[in-house]
Amino acid sequence: MSADATDRHARNGAEGLTFWFVGLFLLVILPVLNVLPGEDSWLHVSDFTLNRFGKFLAFAILALGLDLIWGYTGILSLGHGVFFGLGAYCIGMHLMLTIGKESVYGSDLPDFMVWNQVKELPLFWKPFYSFFVAVFGAILVPTLCALLFGYLAFRSRIKGVYFAIITQAVALSAWLVFNRNETNLGGTNGLTDFKQILGFRLSEPGTQRVLYVITVLALGGAYFLCRWIIQSRTGKVLIAIRDSEQRVLFSGYSPSNYKLFVFVVSAGLAGLAGMLYVPQVGIITPAQIGVLPSLEMVIWVAVGGRGTLIGAIIGAVGVNFARSLLTNYFPELWPFFIGGLFILVVLVFPDGLVGLARRLTPESLRGLAQSGKPAPASEGAAR
Repeated sequence: MSADATDRHARNGAEGLTFWFVGLFLLVILPVLNVLPGEDSWLHVSDFTLNRFGKFLAFAILALGLDLIWGYTGILSLGHGVFFGLGAYCIGMHLMLTIGKESVYGSDLPDFMVWNQVKELPLFWKPFYSFFVAVFGAILVPTLCALLFGYLAFRSRIKGVYFAIITQAVALSAWLVFNRNETNLGGTNGLTDFKQILGFRLSEPGTQRVLYVITVLALGGAYFLCRWIIQSRTGKVLIAIRDSEQRVLFSGYSPSNYKLFVFVVSAGLAGLAGMLYVPQVGIITPAQIGVLPSLEMVIWVAVGGRGTLIGAIIGAVGVNFARSLLTNYFPELWPFFIGGLFILVVLVFPDGLVGLARRLTPESLRGLAQSGKPAPASEGAAR
């Protein structure tokens, strides 16, 4: 086995071991600490904290999909907030319809429709009375939209910065459409004030605890799906497209088909993330699907380390945890922090936190001390 193959195998093993440790902490330790008696104990994890982590892990699912298309395929998408929002709105529409007479106006119609003097439920809302239609639609609608957009874009050989700009324009267009009251999707206020899901009250800690566990399991499934794709022959082609698309084309493969496939999978994961996000947070608005949220999603992956699945998870959870802390104490500093963080990643550690950790292994530090020179970047960091 070559040195590169040995190094790659060691890195994959370390990433897998890290994932299992993180999974054990999230799936077992946190829920157990949440149900421990004694809320004043430093070991106790509050319902609010558990719910907040559930939101972060939903974002991590989205980050995995974005890393799959950007980190491993080299396609920068600045419009993944749209796919996230489509999934979120699908489940949000179902939750709005289950409010019923508990609404402010006591009408079967959502409150914003009563306020806007809508007399009858729009036709496209009616299928979402079914929970299973809403769940299925939360993944199907984003994937179909990605399939249509990706087919037109990749068939036209749009790539690089042009693809990034077009996806950003799509995010802006979607934000403008969802803000309009005429779309009957809540306008700027979005969908909120949810009461229950499948008969279980969303205000109950037990319901939120179950939603958290489901999110952890979904994150694990998304991780293994992405890892399976990357380690398959398809994954090798995706990495080859990132490194040199022309060589892939000359080798007899069709890069556009592979790019379309990974784009659709990435959109489906974003829709899944949106579906899990809404019942835990209790609101979805157009502000979460526009240009700025889509840019922040890219920063999550960059901070964690693109081209490393565990890095996408770490970046999504870490950046959003920092946002939660900063916006509580210094809300006006958050835009400066996120901008400075992105600049720091680009200039100081372009391989993200995972790449930085690889550079700081005992072997590299030992070599640095012996030679007095910076240790060479690993293969993963060179990407």
